[in-house]
Amino acid sequence: MSQSLRDEMDFRALVGDVKPLPQRNRADTGPQRQRPSEAQLARRESAAERLDERNFLSDDFVDLLPPFDPIEFRREGIQQGVVDKLKHGGYSVQAQLHMLRRPLAECRRMLFPFIQEAYAHDLRSVLIVHGRGRELDSPANVLRSYIAKWLTQFDEVQAYVSAQPSEGGLGATWVMLRKSDRAKCHFQKVTARNIKSRLHSLF
Repeated sequence: MSQSLRDEMDFRALVGDVKPLPQRNRADTGPQRQRPSEAQLARRESAAERLDERNFLSDDFVDLLPPFDPIEFRREGIQQGVVDKLKHGGYSVQAQLHMLRRPLAECRRMLFPFIQEAYAHDLRSVLIVHGRGRELDSPANVLRSYIAKWLTQFDEVQAYVSAQPSEGGLGATWVMLRKSDRAKCHFQKVTARNIKSRLHSLF
Protein backbone atom coordinates (compact mmCIF):
# COMPACT_ATOMS: atom_id res chain seq x y z
CA MET A 1 0.00 0.00 0.00
CA SER A 2 1.39 3.33 -1.00
CA GLN A 3 1.95 6.18 1.45
CA SER A 4 -0.62 8.41 -0.29
CA LEU A 5 -3.32 5.69 -0.02
CA ARG A 6 -2.56 5.17 3.67
CA ASP A 7 -2.79 8.92 4.24
CA GLU A 8 -6.18 9.05 2.52
CA MET A 9 -7.50 6.15 4.61
CA ASP A 10 -6.23 7.79 7.79
CA PHE A 11 -7.94 11.02 6.80
CA ARG A 12 -11.27 9.28 6.11
CA ALA A 13 -11.08 7.49 9.45
CA LEU A 14 -10.37 10.77 11.19
CA VAL A 15 -13.24 12.81 9.71
CA GLY A 16 -15.76 9.97 9.80
CA ASP A 17 -19.00 9.97 7.84
CA VAL A 18 -19.08 13.51 6.42
CA LYS A 19 -21.66 14.69 3.91
CA PRO A 20 -20.74 17.38 1.37
CA LEU A 21 -22.41 20.77 1.70
CA PRO A 22 -25.22 21.54 -0.72
CA GLN A 23 -24.43 23.79 -3.65
CA ARG A 24 -26.35 26.70 -2.12
CA ASN A 25 -24.56 27.01 1.20
CA ARG A 26 -25.60 30.57 1.97
CA ALA A 27 -26.62 31.73 5.41
CA ASP A 28 -30.29 32.30 6.03
CA THR A 29 -30.67 36.03 6.70
CA GLY A 30 -34.41 35.83 7.24
CA PRO A 31 -37.23 37.02 5.02
CA GLN A 32 -36.20 39.41 2.29
CA ARG A 33 -37.23 43.02 2.72
CA GLN A 34 -40.17 43.83 0.54
CA ARG A 35 -39.78 46.49 -2.06
CA PRO A 36 -41.95 49.58 -1.58
CA SER A 37 -45.27 49.41 -3.37
CA GLU A 38 -46.21 51.75 -6.19
CA ALA A 39 -48.47 53.65 -3.80
CA GLN A 40 -45.62 54.13 -1.32
CA LEU A 41 -43.28 55.30 -4.07
CA ALA A 42 -45.93 57.73 -5.30
CA ARG A 43 -46.40 59.16 -1.79
CA ARG A 44 -42.64 59.58 -1.38
CA GLU A 45 -42.37 61.32 -4.73
CA SER A 46 -45.28 63.60 -3.90
CA ALA A 47 -43.73 64.51 -0.52
CA ALA A 48 -40.38 65.24 -2.21
CA GLU A 49 -42.11 67.49 -4.76
CA ARG A 50 -43.92 69.43 -2.02
CA LEU A 51 -40.66 69.88 -0.15
CA ASP A 52 -38.91 71.05 -3.30
CA GLU A 53 -41.66 73.60 -3.91
CA ARG A 54 -41.01 75.08 -0.46
CA ASN A 55 -37.25 75.13 -1.00
CA PHE A 56 -36.36 78.81 -1.37
CA LEU A 57 -32.60 78.28 -1.73
CA SER A 58 -31.39 80.00 -4.86
CA ASP A 59 -29.34 78.09 -7.41
CA ASP A 60 -28.61 81.24 -9.42
CA PHE A 61 -25.11 82.59 -10.02
CA VAL A 62 -22.80 82.63 -7.01
CA ASP A 63 -19.54 84.49 -6.41
CA LEU A 64 -16.90 81.82 -5.96
CA LEU A 65 -14.98 82.03 -2.70
CA PRO A 66 -11.19 81.87 -2.66
CA PRO A 67 -10.45 78.17 -2.07
CA PHE A 68 -8.06 78.73 0.85
CA ASP A 69 -10.02 81.41 2.70
CA PRO A 70 -12.16 80.44 5.72
CA ILE A 71 -15.77 81.60 5.71
CA GLU A 72 -17.54 83.46 8.49
CA PHE A 73 -20.92 85.12 8.93
CA ARG A 74 -22.93 86.51 11.81
CA ARG A 75 -26.16 88.42 11.89
CA GLU A 76 -26.47 91.83 13.44
CA GLY A 77 -26.74 91.52 17.19
CA ILE A 78 -24.73 88.29 17.41
CA GLN A 79 -21.55 88.87 19.39
CA GLN A 80 -18.16 87.98 17.94
CA GLY A 81 -17.52 85.86 21.04
CA VAL A 82 -20.30 83.51 19.97
CA VAL A 83 -18.68 83.06 16.56
CA ASP A 84 -15.26 82.52 18.13
CA LYS A 85 -16.67 79.87 20.46
CA LEU A 86 -18.39 78.21 17.52
CA LYS A 87 -15.18 78.30 15.48
CA HIS A 88 -13.14 76.60 18.20
CA GLY A 89 -15.61 73.79 18.88
CA GLY A 90 -17.06 75.33 22.01
CA TYR A 91 -20.47 73.89 21.22
CA SER A 92 -21.32 70.22 20.86
CA VAL A 93 -22.20 68.73 17.47
CA GLN A 94 -25.94 68.14 17.75
CA ALA A 95 -26.35 67.01 14.14
CA GLN A 96 -24.20 66.54 11.04
CA LEU A 97 -24.94 66.72 7.34
CA HIS A 98 -22.50 65.04 4.93
CA MET A 99 -22.42 66.29 1.34
CA LEU A 100 -19.08 64.95 0.13
CA ARG A 101 -18.96 64.29 -3.63
CA ARG A 102 -22.67 64.90 -4.13
CA PRO A 103 -24.15 66.91 -7.02
CA LEU A 104 -25.01 70.52 -6.32
CA ALA A 105 -28.74 70.04 -6.93
CA GLU A 106 -28.83 67.15 -4.46
CA CYS A 107 -26.99 69.21 -1.85
CA ARG A 108 -29.57 71.96 -2.23
CA ARG A 109 -32.35 69.42 -1.64
CA MET A 110 -30.51 68.00 1.40
CA LEU A 111 -29.66 71.28 3.12
CA PHE A 112 -33.17 72.74 3.17
CA PRO A 113 -34.90 70.03 5.27
CA PHE A 114 -31.79 69.55 7.41
CA ILE A 115 -31.84 73.14 8.68
CA GLN A 116 -35.63 73.16 8.98
CA GLU A 117 -35.72 69.94 11.01
CA ALA A 118 -32.76 70.92 13.18
CA TYR A 119 -34.53 74.14 14.12
CA ALA A 120 -37.84 72.33 14.68
CA HIS A 121 -36.08 70.00 17.15
CA ASP A 122 -34.48 72.92 19.04
CA LEU A 123 -30.92 72.14 17.93
CA ARG A 124 -28.51 75.06 18.12
CA SER A 125 -25.13 73.91 16.72
CA VAL A 126 -24.81 71.69 13.66
CA LEU A 127 -21.91 70.76 11.39
CA ILE A 128 -22.08 70.59 7.59
CA VAL A 129 -19.35 68.53 5.91
CA HIS A 130 -19.03 69.55 2.26
CA GLY A 131 -15.39 69.02 1.36
CA ARG A 132 -12.95 71.56 -0.04
CA GLY A 133 -11.35 72.18 -3.40
CA ARG A 134 -7.90 73.54 -4.20
CA GLU A 135 -9.02 75.25 -7.39
CA LEU A 136 -11.42 78.19 -7.61
CA ASP A 137 -13.89 76.38 -9.85
CA SER A 138 -13.49 72.86 -8.47
CA PRO A 139 -16.82 71.16 -7.59
CA ALA A 140 -16.01 71.16 -3.86
CA ASN A 141 -15.24 74.88 -3.81
CA VAL A 142 -18.33 75.67 -5.90
CA LEU A 143 -20.42 73.78 -3.34
CA ARG A 144 -18.68 75.58 -0.47
CA SER A 145 -19.50 78.91 -2.13
CA TYR A 146 -23.15 77.94 -2.48
CA ILE A 147 -23.28 76.72 1.15
CA ALA A 148 -22.10 80.15 2.28
CA LYS A 149 -24.80 81.78 0.13
CA TRP A 150 -27.60 79.40 1.08
CA LEU A 151 -27.04 79.58 4.84
CA THR A 152 -27.61 83.34 4.85
CA GLN A 153 -31.03 82.73 3.24
CA PHE A 154 -32.28 80.91 6.35
CA ASP A 155 -33.80 83.16 9.02
CA GLU A 156 -32.98 80.36 11.48
CA VAL A 157 -29.20 80.72 10.91
CA GLN A 158 -27.56 83.19 13.28
CA ALA A 159 -23.95 82.53 12.34
CA TYR A 160 -21.62 80.15 10.54
CA VAL A 161 -17.88 79.68 10.37
CA SER A 162 -15.31 77.29 8.89
CA ALA A 163 -14.34 74.47 11.22
CA GLN A 164 -10.95 73.84 12.79
CA PRO A 165 -8.54 71.41 11.02
CA SER A 166 -9.37 68.65 13.51
CA GLU A 167 -13.06 68.94 12.58
CA GLY A 168 -12.69 69.14 8.82
CA GLY A 169 -11.10 72.56 8.34
CA LEU A 170 -12.27 74.41 5.24
CA GLY A 171 -14.15 71.27 4.22
CA ALA A 172 -16.69 71.69 7.04
CA THR A 173 -18.79 74.54 8.37
CA TRP A 174 -20.20 75.10 11.85
CA VAL A 175 -23.70 76.58 11.92
CA MET A 176 -25.40 78.27 14.86
CA LEU A 177 -29.21 78.29 14.79
CA ARG A 178 -31.39 80.70 16.75
CA LYS A 179 -33.57 79.49 19.56
CA SER A 180 -37.09 78.53 18.58
CA ASP A 181 -40.01 80.22 20.33
CA ARG A 182 -40.68 76.95 22.14
CA ALA A 183 -37.08 76.77 23.38
CA LYS A 184 -37.22 80.41 24.51
CA CYS A 185 -40.43 79.74 26.42
CA HIS A 186 -38.91 76.68 28.09
CA PHE A 187 -35.76 78.66 29.00
CA GLN A 188 -37.85 81.44 30.54
CA LYS A 189 -39.84 78.96 32.61
CA VAL A 190 -36.68 77.23 33.87
CA THR A 191 -35.10 80.61 34.67
CA ALA A 192 -38.20 81.73 36.56
CA ARG A 193 -38.24 78.50 38.59
CA ASN A 194 -34.55 78.90 39.43
CA ILE A 195 -35.08 82.50 40.57
CA LYS A 196 -38.05 81.48 42.76
CA SER A 197 -35.99 78.65 44.25
CA ARG A 198 -33.12 81.01 45.10
CA LEU A 199 -35.46 83.58 46.63
CA HIS A 200 -37.17 80.87 48.66
CA SER A 201 -33.80 79.71 50.03
CA LEU A 202 -32.92 83.27 51.06
CA PHE A 203 -36.10 83.93 53.04
